[in-house]
Amino acid sequence: MPARPKRCITAVIPTAETSALTQSHAESQAPDPVDASRNAYRWVMLAGVWLIYCSFGVTVASIAPLVPEISRDLGMSYGAMGMVLGAWPFVYIGASLPCGMLLDRIGPAKGLFLAALIMALSGGLRGFAEGEITLILAVAVFGLGGPMISIGAPKLIALLFEGRDRGLAMGIYITGPGMGGVASMALTNSVMMPALDHDWRLVVTAYAGFTIFSGLIWLLITLHPSARALEARLAEEPRGNVLETFGRLASIPTVRIVLIMSIGIFFFNHGLNNWLPELLRSKDLDIATAGFWAAIPTGVSVLAALTIPRLATPERRLKVFALLILGAAITTALLHLDPGPVLGIGLILQGLARGAMMTVALLMLVEVPGVGAKRAGTAGGLFFTAAEIGGVSGPLVIGMLHDATGGFTAALVMLSLVCAALLGMLLILRTSMERDAAR
Repeated sequence: MPARPKRCITAVIPTAETSALTQSHAESQAPDPVDASRNAYRWVMLAGVWLIYCSFGVTVASIAPLVPEISRDLGMSYGAMGMVLGAWPFVYIGASLPCGMLLDRIGPAKGLFLAALIMALSGGLRGFAEGEITLILAVAVFGLGGPMISIGAPKLIALLFEGRDRGLAMGIYITGPGMGGVASMALTNSVMMPALDHDWRLVVTAYAGFTIFSGLIWLLITLHPSARALEARLAEEPRGNVLETFGRLASIPTVRIVLIMSIGIFFFNHGLNNWLPELLRSKDLDIATAGFWAAIPTGVSVLAALTIPRLATPERRLKVFALLILGAAITTALLHLDPGPVLGIGLILQGLARGAMMTVALLMLVEVPGVGAKRAGTAGGLFFTAAEIGGVSGPLVIGMLHDATGGFTAALVMLSLVCAALLGMLLILRTSMERDAAR
């Protein structure tokens, strides 16, 4: 009887939000059945991945609630704080491809542990910052570790699970960064600051300690024979030419349109997410209450990521995408209002857009002719490499506009214009997709 051929999974450079790509081609790229994917230990490994991804979310969201304290202590303007908030996405852009290649060499198990160490280093260095430059550099270090977990986590899940179990595992692990972000937003000023004598340096150091803890737990998990067997099998897989695939994908017109839209999506998400606590505080809320309000869209985004992409079937995906962008635009209008039920609706809409807008864009990218399941991972890497341009510029531009105008009104108007541009690009995308279908 002829030997059954091996099947290879390629997952390169996706981020915290990468699960949609892996889930979309789950059925077409089932991994070889290995011991680690047939026993209960794979769920232990999933818990370890979730814990590291949770620490990712905690670290990403940790600066935003502390903006007033940090800017006052270090004598920084809001424009300078915008540079701080955009520092790690800037490094992420350049680090994604090298991190992907390194992960291929050392394997995702070691890669996730290395990611935890780098993220913890970034958190610890923030506590020693003495000014604008040192804080920017400390936050930038995170951009070296972020791609590791963004690449390694979905790849491990795709290898460990198949069929319906894979969908469940994806749904579980992508809640990690969201739950970490909710905890950071809600607890930083209400619990952590009072408990640590209102010293922001001790708070970020404590979060770094949590990241170290998650990394050590993961290291212990990877010592199990099932984890070692998985790594050995993964090392035998052939590797493709990533740069060549990137070039081919970038030459497709529909892909280029989605990449341009990704910049706008991340500009909106990263810009508003990072400045939301301070925007709410400007409405005469105390810092702890503003943190709780800012946690609303983060919590909603977790539910949105689990539900809306499943509703966005191919035949109605463009309509769902349009509604999400429209919801983001309404958010920018409602955020002009004072705290109350209507503002709460705006925050819920922001959470829906934040949790699903990017995911639906990724699903459309996978279905572009010339991409498909075979190149889905590489396409995701290209997507996030482009999108982080918006991730860098969003926080920076909002901070600069605040300094120039003394408030967030101009920034909210600008975000409304970004949403309008996304709707216009969506019409262009529909035309391009119809042209592709007619070929």
